[in-house]
Amino acid sequence: MIHRCVTSLLLLASALLAGPALAAPSAENFFQAPKANHVELSPKGGYVTMVTTLPGGASVLTVHETADAAKYKHIIRTSNEEVIIAVHWINENRVGFTIKNRRIEFNGNLDEMAADRDGSNLAHLITGNLQHQQEATGSFIASKLLTSDYAFFDVMHDGSDDILLKKYFWNNIDPSPDHARLYRLNTRTRQLRGLEGTQPTSALTWLADNRGVPRVAVSQRKGRCTTSYRSDLGGEWRELNNDDCIVGKGFSPEFFDGDDTLYVQANHKGYGALFRYDLKAMKIDAEPIVSVPGFDYCGEAVIDYASRRLVGLHLYTDAGTTYWMHPALKAEQAKIDGMLTTTNNSVFCADECLTAPVLLVVATSDRQPPQYIIYHRDSGKMDGLGYAHPDIKAAEMGLRDLHRFAARDGRSIPAYVTLPPGKASGPRPTVVLVHGGPAVRGAYWDWDSEAQFLASRGYVVIQPEFRGGTGFGADHFNAGLKQWGMAMQTDLVDAAQWAVKQGWADPKRIGIMGASYGSYATLMGLIQNPEVFRCGVEWAGVTDIDLLFSTTYSDASQENLKYGMRTLIGDPDNATDAARFRQYSPLLRAAELKQPLLMAHGLEDRRVPIVHATRFYDAVKRSNPNVELITYPNEGHGWSKEETRIAFWQRVEAFLDKNLKQAP
Repeated sequence: MIHRCVTSLLLLASALLAGPALAAPSAENFFQAPKANHVELSPKGGYVTMVTTLPGGASVLTVHETADAAKYKHIIRTSNEEVIIAVHWINENRVGFTIKNRRIEFNGNLDEMAADRDGSNLAHLITGNLQHQQEATGSFIASKLLTSDYAFFDVMHDGSDDILLKKYFWNNIDPSPDHARLYRLNTRTRQLRGLEGTQPTSALTWLADNRGVPRVAVSQRKGRCTTSYRSDLGGEWRELNNDDCIVGKGFSPEFFDGDDTLYVQANHKGYGALFRYDLKAMKIDAEPIVSVPGFDYCGEAVIDYASRRLVGLHLYTDAGTTYWMHPALKAEQAKIDGMLTTTNNSVFCADECLTAPVLLVVATSDRQPPQYIIYHRDSGKMDGLGYAHPDIKAAEMGLRDLHRFAARDGRSIPAYVTLPPGKASGPRPTVVLVHGGPAVRGAYWDWDSEAQFLASRGYVVIQPEFRGGTGFGADHFNAGLKQWGMAMQTDLVDAAQWAVKQGWADPKRIGIMGASYGSYATLMGLIQNPEVFRCGVEWAGVTDIDLLFSTTYSDASQENLKYGMRTLIGDPDNATDAARFRQYSPLLRAAELKQPLLMAHGLEDRRVPIVHATRFYDAVKRSNPNVELITYPNEGHGWSKEETRIAFWQRVEAFLDKNLKQAP
């Protein structure tokens, strides 16, 4: 995308032309469940699924004819406590879908179901102990229900009624699964069959080829990740790679193409790139097939399952794009882009990519939530299926761009900046929005409901991709190891001060907010830099590093506690690291936090248990009356319910309006 480097100058020049302010869309417009979601083409492209969310939260799954989208069949309607979280075509006549119970957050509350495209022959395959209403699901045989230790893994792409399932196994110590085995299930007869040959006993992550045959398994033991491969269903497993899971220099498997070629991500000039892996020579090709300077490879393969050929790659750099290897698809992408000039247009194929009569277009931008469109290849006609958030108007949203600034040690830090809509100029109240993880990428140039909601309320939103996050090279990631409260934290301060220098941020009206690790960074920002951050909002937040290791009822595995977390954060049994934990613990320094603070936590959070919130709240309230804690029953690590999201962001709006928007 073209970076709008002169946006602030343009706004300054046109400030006198500003018209009357428009009323900002409500929190409901931003945080309701998507009105259209899980839009998926059938294998031959004759049909398309769509999940619609009704008032009250119920999900409705429909199957539309792509030749005439007004013709559709109703498949299922869930209760208000259930949501359809995934849809997958099994063959041209049969569709599978996964339902989650939102009442309690735990790993086993997923129900797997399948039905014919006309709604008949509904089968309940896996139970998550949900009590489906008879009128919602119809009658089904319960005697063959699989238990919640099974889960959907993949479709077969062979025209059968079968799917692949994972069965999880536990080690009697960890709350999360220790390893998994794969099985084949007929969704019509419910016949469950084991796969030929052995399976690695410690594998949890699997990769199937384009015939649905599991060919690659990844195991994690004592901080090392082992990738194993077999040539066919009954073949012997061979080790391809064995390396440190966190800081290793090996590779990670991505996908197979139809030539039985494995594609992997590996390092190239400091960044992750996509390579072919020669399975006969057992080595990676010398040069990558995709390498994007400044970004790690992140993408999805587009396979034509009729020829089983790789025809394209959906890539994610600063924004989404597609690299088409087939000239006809490249030409169709150009034609679609010529018709939809104001959006970023991701084009998706049916399984039979080259011969299907239609393509699915997902049109979005920084200011427009996804719109789903059927493109008819013979005529060039476009049929709109629906918008994820139809009440959002792009013209009323703020501009969003990727920038890079220099941290105090000279490191280049990427940051997404969302400016308020309209033509106002000069420094404005600003929020530094910190992503969780932290070993993830936080943002892309696309629709971001949180950033746009805040921008619609008049705030400049800065989302730094601080060191320790992924997506921007190995050196950027490694620079954040064991830097909680230190260099990872000063990147956020530097981001705020950089925004001031750009003329966007009012230095006296900068707040900080985030969830999970972003909450930790929010608390440390308020404690260590009260001269920079005037107030803060945190939710689902880590308030003490020691609690991450010592809370026995969290969902952290022993593998993560003993290896992964000690590499990323530090070792509580090491005297130096333990002293650093104490120095950079918000809980132990709660008395230093004097600014207004809004806290929120789910009572069922197992990733960061509620003890983090209650202990910090009790400690900070002793010396700071301007702190509030909201707890949400039946919510876990983040907000799964629409009503929670809306209520929370309404509280955020009121809090920021009181404590940040007005000049001191």
